[in-house]
Amino acid sequence: MASNTKGSSRRDFLKRAGGATVATASITTLAGCGGGNDDTETETDAGGDTGDGDTETEGDTGDGEGEETTRLRYGRGAHSSTLDPQNTTSGEVAKVTNQAYDGLISFQAGEASLTEGLATDWSMDGESVTLTLREGVTFHDGSDFTADDFIATYRRFVDEDYEYYFEDASVYGPFTLGNWIESVEAAGDYELSITLTQTYAPFLRNLAMFAAVVISQEAIEGDTNLGEEMVGTGPFQLETLDDANNRIRLTAFDDYWGDGPNVDEVLFLTRGQNSTRAQALVEQELDIIDGLDPDSMQIVEGSDTAENRTATGINIGYMAFNLSRVEAFRDRRVRRAISYAIDTQAIVENIYSGIATQADQPIPPALFGHNDDISPYEHDPEQAQSLLDEAGYGDGFSFTLTTFQNPRGYNPAPLPTAQTIRTNLAEIGIEMSIDDRQFSDYLTYTSQGRHDATLAGWYTDNADPDNFCYVLLHPQVEVPDGQDWVSWDTEGYNTSNNAAWANTEYMDLVEQAQRTTNQDERAQLYREAAQLAHDEAPWVFIDYADEVRGVANTVSNYTVAAIGGPFLEVVEVE
Repeated sequence: MASNTKGSSRRDFLKRAGGATVATASITTLAGCGGGNDDTETETDAGGDTGDGDTETEGDTGDGEGEETTRLRYGRGAHSSTLDPQNTTSGEVAKVTNQAYDGLISFQAGEASLTEGLATDWSMDGESVTLTLREGVTFHDGSDFTADDFIATYRRFVDEDYEYYFEDASVYGPFTLGNWIESVEAAGDYELSITLTQTYAPFLRNLAMFAAVVISQEAIEGDTNLGEEMVGTGPFQLETLDDANNRIRLTAFDDYWGDGPNVDEVLFLTRGQNSTRAQALVEQELDIIDGLDPDSMQIVEGSDTAENRTATGINIGYMAFNLSRVEAFRDRRVRRAISYAIDTQAIVENIYSGIATQADQPIPPALFGHNDDISPYEHDPEQAQSLLDEAGYGDGFSFTLTTFQNPRGYNPAPLPTAQTIRTNLAEIGIEMSIDDRQFSDYLTYTSQGRHDATLAGWYTDNADPDNFCYVLLHPQVEVPDGQDWVSWDTEGYNTSNNAAWANTEYMDLVEQAQRTTNQDERAQLYREAAQLAHDEAPWVFIDYADEVRGVANTVSNYTVAAIGGPFLEVVEVE
């Protein structure tokens, strides 16, 4: 067995946790990118392609009870690097943790509107937030959900004075909760009173983010390894984490408080190549797949066993300049030159054909605050060369572009994208090498600021412009006088700002928008911030992508969602 294999099963966990009190579910067989559609490329992370039980039939039985099992097989481009929602910015992790954990507030499937989660009622008045919590909810470890569980979850994420503070918490901690909460108190087992540090318009939406889900206090304060085990109140619980084969098996939680689940098991399987994943779908080895590109969509479209489903996305794909690392990128003229040099129209039309549109600002068109008066940078090598000459880089320079190998919705073909960028920049004398990495390694590498530039992207967490403008382009630290960037090693630096850009005028606009409760006024502030980001060009804005899924004809009640989810508890499989 490989050294990174985790044979961590729910049975093992329940033995350690005294799980005799937990109702046993029927146990049988059920990701803030790759080489895209190039089937000749070697994929190093396509674990699970060896089979290992993936093609088991629905007639298989579990614990010898002779009962038929319904199984949902979800195919994706990369494996989850952890199961801890407080230790990641990865959508591949959220796909799994969202099945096992609930937040206080949730999103409606396929919509951006809020709905009840572990809270049944809430209000926000200035800096005061109150929530009434749901009674009769049970965690996977058998403990009862109360207000104390949210308090422990919050403190683990952001409170360094808490005995069980998680030192490896992700950057989500501050911008989701920590920057905004002054105090949290339990006004009884099922009442929460939260005092904010300031009026913060998106706060309720932040409570619906995947990183704000509620973890069992007993698990937090016990010896549970939350990177390998999940102790939530969600519809599914962890059965097996198999890192060696890039597989995660979940089983239905019998004591789930909500509707569903409608299948006995969910199996997350990794297929690194888009075409391999699409072929597995049409051959009925998978039930739902994501991360499709135009070529793999054609495979699905031409079958009689599955279909493509799309929804308007709330995401962005971009290339970020690391101003902290490369001196040339600190000159706005160089950044704008590269934006003119890269043919984003060709990338969108030829590589992402039919599933994306050109980007021109940080805020996607589906959100309020998107500035309709901005247009994408045109492909203009002459203008690019003129700007480089003006900036003193007329003879060019060199840098490395770090990208991911596994397909992402906002970039379904990262290597062809990077190759196109390299070709475009060579035309103006800039030599660019490509450093492509498996997704988990890519996330670690870029979060440490080791990239010169990087292909990146972001799915919305809360359907608010703040989730793009503040999270991705605000350093969240003091900025030295006279410069528009900060050093990556600045204490408290927001590493989701992978450009290290720190424009104080932009920062002021975004901060004003956070404190403004009138949506029309907020929208105007964001439009101004978007114009500034476009003009200053800390990113090459590449695309806004549709959400695309391949779905087997045997699947019903599945909704393609741009935010939250996937909502697998309501899915049915024939």
